[in-house]
Amino acid sequence: MTKPMVTEFDVETQTTTIREMNDSEFAQHEGALAESATRAAEAEAKATAKAALLTQLGITEEQAKLLLS
Repeated sequence: MTKPMVTEFDVETQTTTIREMNDSEFAQHEGALAESATRAAEAEAKATAKAALLTQLGITEEQAKLLLS
């Protein structure tokens, strides 16, 4: 598998360099992707739990907002 590409621009020389990520950049990139996936899964689980609770209570989201305001 090839690593993602990085674009670097040198302001002094006005040159653009496109290169493959080095190992530490790639590790950081993969960590960020894993963290993003974890956050998305947590948000999905929270939304599912919220919908289940609203269904159990027999109220809509708007009604719950009114109760909590």
